[in-house]
Amino acid sequence: MILPIYVYGQPVLRKVAEDITPDYPNLKELIDNMFETMDNAEGVGLAAPQIGLPIRVVVVNLDVLSDDMPEYKDFRKVYINAHILDVAGEEVSMEEGCLSLPGIHESVRRGDKIRVKYLDENMVAHDEVVEGYLARVMQHEFDHLDGKMFIDHISPLRKQMIKGKLGSLLKGKAHCSYKVKVVKK
Repeated sequence: MILPIYVYGQPVLRKVAEDITPDYPNLKELIDNMFETMDNAEGVGLAAPQIGLPIRVVVVNLDVLSDDMPEYKDFRKVYINAHILDVAGEEVSMEEGCLSLPGIHESVRRGDKIRVKYLDENMVAHDEVVEGYLARVMQHEFDHLDGKMFIDHISPLRKQMIKGKLGSLLKGKAHCSYKVKVVKK
């Protein structure tokens, strides 16, 4: 089932999400719905807070990029109770967008190497070092689990320059091709 994506201004996007237990109700169905929602919106990642749930669940699909990045062929992963333990490597600047911030794209600096711990969809624990584009995607998505958004990483000047766009989103004016849940006045 395709779920509405919560847009900038929704309080759940600024909450620190909670870890879940293996008996979380309907987890497999939730994961399937998150993938369907993300794929419908043509995203590469989606965090549970973006569909209104303050829990630490993220789905990532990089297969859509495999024509340009063959290493991501068939890459579809679930990250449960994910936490970044360390950010390292070279700081790389790259344009980012977000399904919860439709129409906004800004250059963001992030480390190109992270150490992360998480559970997969079978509740198997992982502790990995991840580099490159996947490290960026994971940082972006895991930020959502900590109540952060990519605009928190841009300069005050850039933030001032997109203030009008953010204001429009707060007024419920989100122009995109997928279902959204905007702030009610």
